[in-house]
Amino acid sequence: MSNNTSAPVKGRKPLWFAVLMIVVWLAISGVAGPLFGQLSTVQKNDNTKFLPSSAESQQVSEESTKFQGATFDQFPALAFLIGNVDQTKLAAANVFFQSLPAKKIVDDKGNPLVGSDGVVIDRTIASFLIPKANIIAFPSAKNDALLASIPISASSATETLSNKKPALPAIVNAIRFYTNEFAKTQGWESHLTGIGAIFADLFGAFGSIDSSLLLTTGIVVALILIVVYRSPVLWILPLFSAVTALSLAGSVIYVLAKNNIIDLDGQSQGILSVLVLGAATDYALLLIARYREELHLRESRFVAMKKAWRGVVEPIVASGSTVTLGLLVLLLATLKNSRGLGPVGAIGIVASMLTILTFLPALLVVFGRWIFWPRIPHFDSEDEKLTGIWAKVAKRTENHPRKYWVATALLLVVLSGFASTLHADGVSSLDQFTKTTDSIEGQRKLSNYFPGGEGSPTVVIVPQGKVIEATAALTAISGVTGVVPTFDGQVIPGQPLPAVKVADGKVILNATLKYGADSLEARAMIPGIRDAMHAVDSSIITGGTSAVYFDIDAASTRDRNLIIPVVLFLIAIVLGLLLRSILSVGLLLVTVVLSFLATLGVSSLVFHHIFHFAGEDSSYPLFSFIFLVALGIDYNIFLMTRVREEAIKLGTRAGMTKAVTVTGGVITSAGVVLAATFTVLGILPLVALAEIGFTVGFGVLLDTLIVRSILVPALVHHIGPKIWWPSKLQHEEIKN
Repeated sequence: MSNNTSAPVKGRKPLWFAVLMIVVWLAISGVAGPLFGQLSTVQKNDNTKFLPSSAESQQVSEESTKFQGATFDQFPALAFLIGNVDQTKLAAANVFFQSLPAKKIVDDKGNPLVGSDGVVIDRTIASFLIPKANIIAFPSAKNDALLASIPISASSATETLSNKKPALPAIVNAIRFYTNEFAKTQGWESHLTGIGAIFADLFGAFGSIDSSLLLTTGIVVALILIVVYRSPVLWILPLFSAVTALSLAGSVIYVLAKNNIIDLDGQSQGILSVLVLGAATDYALLLIARYREELHLRESRFVAMKKAWRGVVEPIVASGSTVTLGLLVLLLATLKNSRGLGPVGAIGIVASMLTILTFLPALLVVFGRWIFWPRIPHFDSEDEKLTGIWAKVAKRTENHPRKYWVATALLLVVLSGFASTLHADGVSSLDQFTKTTDSIEGQRKLSNYFPGGEGSPTVVIVPQGKVIEATAALTAISGVTGVVPTFDGQVIPGQPLPAVKVADGKVILNATLKYGADSLEARAMIPGIRDAMHAVDSSIITGGTSAVYFDIDAASTRDRNLIIPVVLFLIAIVLGLLLRSILSVGLLLVTVVLSFLATLGVSSLVFHHIFHFAGEDSSYPLFSFIFLVALGIDYNIFLMTRVREEAIKLGTRAGMTKAVTVTGGVITSAGVVLAATFTVLGILPLVALAEIGFTVGFGVLLDTLIVRSILVPALVHHIGPKIWWPSKLQHEEIKN
């Protein structure tokens, strides 16, 4: 065996330093843990707050503050009752809805809500509605259904109750319970739908992040680590370190979000959890693998850790820096939720690097070699990795490089062709859940009885002198079923209409569309409506739910076109500094982008033909790119830094064979862990997260098993030392 030994470290200084490091981290966790537990209380999930001030729908929202009580101040929940309607039943319904605001908020079974202090939350539904809300039901044209709009205040709906949970789901649950109980007395079918109810279901889906998502992710990572290490105890240390990293990241994000320095939404929190647990475990696998390798060569575990740490610090920092920079580029986004994900994810990655490079090494050296039991790496014993399956894979790509790189490249090109079949132009609320909720079922049935946009009209702010002309222009647009102004008071059937509300010489026109407010058809109408209104007066602005979704989709496209090239440029810079080679950087970028396109192609086939999703969210391409390219380049960084290290001693081709042999197992394990953690996003009943989870999971496996294992090694073997151009390493002699 090797004579590369080191004398045991004398004294207890390294041990005491490790113990001190553990104590420091435990103290940090003691402070960070409780803050992380409150992270969901600082979420902001209101789509209307994500747009920049330049967006026309956002201008409408800001201008509308002058019209208190108008549609844009609310998250309207629509009580939709299906059944025979006569005058007696209509009168009974209006009596019920008039009494609804005075009722106490309860859960979906009618039980009182209790705060975290054990005290019943004594609040009425009225405290969450717009002031002086007068709820009136009106029948469908055929008298076979009733609809009542319940104006939930946007500001109160986004507050947090004393039980540390968002108010909107609680309000909707209470309204739904009381409405269902009333509907039973009349023999009606009852649904609570509209934007307010749909948002509440969305909040409820994100509410399981703290429990089911984290628990499932932890179990998945634990099982994979047990299989990888075949040890009943070793898996605990990397998982504990990863959870510590998540706790640290979550606490920092909580403080920043609470003080409105960064924005956090439910999607960002869900991605944070899987990103940190996946990335931290990846870094831990790399460190532990190198540490195990050094334990075969070093008698002292402290010296072995020192050598291992030096061997992995550069690729881990380079990898983490690449992902961090890629995420921080999201700060260039115009959408606030995309911009918020940038620092949220970056903080998570930095916490992962810091924890794995300081806390985990201390744990490993304190516990000693026995932590690897039953496969303890003894000094001067044989390292089984040098004769395993990856040694065979490495040798085959070395012997037949052209055959392997041509075959794998052709496969990726073919799969990339299906990327053009993606429909990343947004999905409606009806299609954004993976399971049917009451709000979605009600929205689907609503269009059979009322215009799809009823209760969520398109809002147009018009100069008072242009009201008649603008109304005529709106009415003439195909798909607009009605146009009414906002009145200065409640409209009561059978009573004279109140005066039109005027503020600063402007009037609001509410245009009801034929289609659901957030449907793709309604969004497609917005450019035509705006063109028609600008033809009347250039100062007219158009907003409302349909316009908000249209502006979000447009901003997503702009963000994607700007951010993707910037991310590629930054990754190229990091790789160039790390590998000191232009040719290798270009090669790696091409392979990773090709892998990304192939993943999109496979994802499109799976989404449309297996999962039967209606389409992809407009943010899907950008988020998928950020995670796949930034994380996918990690495995090439892990591989190529080892290749360069070995090439200096053995030559490029022999160095590649050695690098694939010794890193094959750990990089594959890391890929499986990261793929599994992102796939866990699919347990949340949201199409957007399920799509990102599948795409990143599949893409990481593709990078790990095909690109890093076969394509890149085969290309390097084919090109030879010139891969290091223009560095001096391109002129190295082939060594034996």
